[in-house]
Amino acid sequence: MRILGVDPGMTRTGLGLIETTKSGNVQAIEWLTIETPAGLPLPERLSELAADLKQYLDETKPDLAVVEKLFFATNKRTAMDVSHARGVIMATLSSHGIDILEATPLQLKTAITGDGRADKKQMQSMVKRTLKLKEIPTPVDAADGLALALYGAFTKKFF
Repeated sequence: MRILGVDPGMTRTGLGLIETTKSGNVQAIEWLTIETPAGLPLPERLSELAADLKQYLDETKPDLAVVEKLFFATNKRTAMDVSHARGVIMATLSSHGIDILEATPLQLKTAITGDGRADKKQMQSMVKRTLKLKEIPTPVDAADGLALALYGAFTKKFF
């Protein structure tokens, strides 16, 4: 089963693709980001995000996607921008018939590290260890995508 983790963002959306087998093996296929230019008007940025994600989904054909739920305490503008991106992401995944699972940062951190207050370095270290990678995946948005994909594998008992 192919599981895609998506860390939504307006400037940079992190993607992490893993594959699980019935025997319980899991491997990272790839991790990357989709970026939209900050100078473009919002509708054009959203359209570009949708088009790039659509192309990626057509090429990789994931069975399940895990999208991070929003949690912002202070910056309302950032929260609104990410909400727009998240809506486009959810609609694009749905239009491809991909099952969608959502995870809060607390759920994600608890599942990956056992500690809901884990920091980025702890998360990246556990992703590296779990997927048997030689180095910590970068950029951080893509590493978060891999963590979300692992969450999907843990939650759906594919691992």
